[in-house]
Amino acid sequence: MPFTLNSRLTADTHLIGELPLSRLLLMDDARYPWLILVPRIAGARELIDLDGGDRAALLDEVAAVSRVLEAVLRPDKLNVAALGNVVAQLHLHVIARYAHDAAWPQPVWGRGERVAYAAADAAARVAEWRAALKEQLA
Repeated sequence: MPFTLNSRLTADTHLIGELPLSRLLLMDDARYPWLILVPRIAGARELIDLDGGDRAALLDEVAAVSRVLEAVLRPDKLNVAALGNVVAQLHLHVIARYAHDAAWPQPVWGRGERVAYAAADAAARVAEWRAALKEQLA
C-alpha cells in the first residue's frame, strides 16, 4: 500500500518539503514554532514499525530539524514527541518552546485555541524553514 498522509495532518499543516525519509510539515498554529516529521512508510503507527535503518534515519532527521530550530530560534527548550493519540499515523513533533509562551511549562496540546497563520505568513514561514533546512541538510 502506498504512503498517504493522514487527512488531519493534511488539514492542520503546511508542507515544507521532503527529507530523505520523512515529509516535513509546519503545524498551522502561529503560537508556537512547530514542525512535524512523518516518515513516508505506509501503515507505520509506532517507532517499532520501522526497521532499524529507517528508525535511525528518522532520528537523524529529527536531530537535523532540531538543530535548525535551535540555531534559528534559540528556544529555552525543544520538545520532541510522538503521541499518536488523535492521529495514529507515525509522526514526530519538534516544537521550539519559550518560558514566555502561551502553554509554558505545560505541553502545548489542549492549551487554548489554535491560531492559524494568515496565508502570507504561512508561506513566509515555509520559505524560511526550507532555506534554513537546505543549509543544514546540504
